[in-house]
Amino acid sequence: MKVFQSKHFPEFMPRIPGDLTFSPSFPLGDDNKTHEYVVFPGFCDVHVHFREPGFSYKETIFSGSRAAARGGYTTVCAMPNLKPVPDNLPHLEEELAPIKRDAVIQVLPYGALTRGELGREGAELEAMAPYAVAFSDDGKGVQSESMMRSLMERCAALGKILAAHCEDESLLKGGYIHQGTYALANGHRGICSKSEWGPIKRDIRLAKETGCAYHICHISTKESVELVRQAKKEGVDISCETAPHYLLLCDEDLKEEGRFKMNPPLRSRADQEALLEGLLDGTIDMIATDHAPHSEEEKNRGLEKSAFGIVGLETAFPLLYTELVKRNVIPLEKLLELMAANPRKRFGLSFSNDDFTVWDLEKEYIIDPNRFLSQGRATPFTGWAVQGECVMTVCGGKTVYTRN
Repeated sequence: MKVFQSKHFPEFMPRIPGDLTFSPSFPLGDDNKTHEYVVFPGFCDVHVHFREPGFSYKETIFSGSRAAARGGYTTVCAMPNLKPVPDNLPHLEEELAPIKRDAVIQVLPYGALTRGELGREGAELEAMAPYAVAFSDDGKGVQSESMMRSLMERCAALGKILAAHCEDESLLKGGYIHQGTYALANGHRGICSKSEWGPIKRDIRLAKETGCAYHICHISTKESVELVRQAKKEGVDISCETAPHYLLLCDEDLKEEGRFKMNPPLRSRADQEALLEGLLDGTIDMIATDHAPHSEEEKNRGLEKSAFGIVGLETAFPLLYTELVKRNVIPLEKLLELMAANPRKRFGLSFSNDDFTVWDLEKEYIIDPNRFLSQGRATPFTGWAVQGECVMTVCGGKTVYTRN
């Protein structure tokens, strides 16, 4: 068993529970080849949807946290598009109760920015601040500039990150995939890139003026990357994330299936290339999955009518390791920075040697949603061949996942 040594976790030395024993290698498969364990710090995802309370038929705290553990995550941050929306302390407590009861890893909730995520009135941020990892209206963009300014001022006063879903609803025009090659060729209504980068441009200006710690969710366009790059050069307190699907797919890969529908949508190949460049030069700070499970019926209505969202916690590392690390696009050290170190650093989350994940990096297999622990099954990566399988995840010194 090898412990991966990283400059980002210089003192990483996993504390193996006393009731566990490891051999340095083990045989797998008919060929009796020997595969070696590698131990990483537990991954951290600052953008997941666990759907409880309100939508437990899609996912629960229990099923979502088990899926996260299987993906090597020991900390995740859960978005607030729930019922009730956690826009005040009593509503937030309705989410905290199942987290305390059922989560197998550390699940940290966001508080909503506005009441009901409707964008009309600010939520009770001050009351929620001790219990919320940050604030967001993810799933909806804050349309009003004056409202966003007020929210930024309040988050700055509280020392909390404002995590923005950037989407100008006036530019959507009924679109549901990217306004690009595939939409034009197949008669679909498209979503323009400006609907994302326009609000980012506005918010960067507001963040400068208010001093708010500003984080952008799931960026997908080349213009967004460049805006963040320039803002960082100007000293704005800004960070951003992208997701595996935006790095590995573009609108040329679309099929007439709901498992290819997410928000923001898969963009152009030029956007995909710009995101990869943003990873390499440090413009993009972290990779988050935007794990967004729905029922089979909700995702089985084609591109136009299916719900937005795909799952990703159980496939993120194998996909990125196979497609980026093994192909020499980024080094393994960089991937660990994006998935484990940077999210914790930006969101002020502590790291413990009692949180780690064990991987067999030589194991090859095909992604099969029927094996997922998540209640969600929709992924555009069904049937992809990947390398790297989670063997075990330990959180808080407790074994929370072991491979069968």
